[in-house]
Amino acid sequence: MAKTRKSIRSQKKKYVSPFKNYWSKENYYLIGLGFVILIIGFILMAQGPWTNPISLTVSPIVLLIAYLIVFPTAILYRKKKHKNNENVSS
Repeated sequence: MAKTRKSIRSQKKKYVSPFKNYWSKENYYLIGLGFVILIIGFILMAQGPWTNPISLTVSPIVLLIAYLIVFPTAILYRKKKHKNNENVSS
């Protein structure tokens, strides 16, 4: 008796980004805002001579805001889900 082969068809799996569950559109906007602030900070740092007060004081503050506030907020931001607490009387 011959053994019969069962054909196993493999289904193509669609690639789903793991960040889709965690990040929303607002997160990507905040990351974009962080990059814009970062670019502004580096442009301010490149202005004028090295003794320029903008490049010595303002640009490090702008870079700290981008690195320590905007990027962590963009990564950790999540919308709160509203629960409907309607009293159902029976």
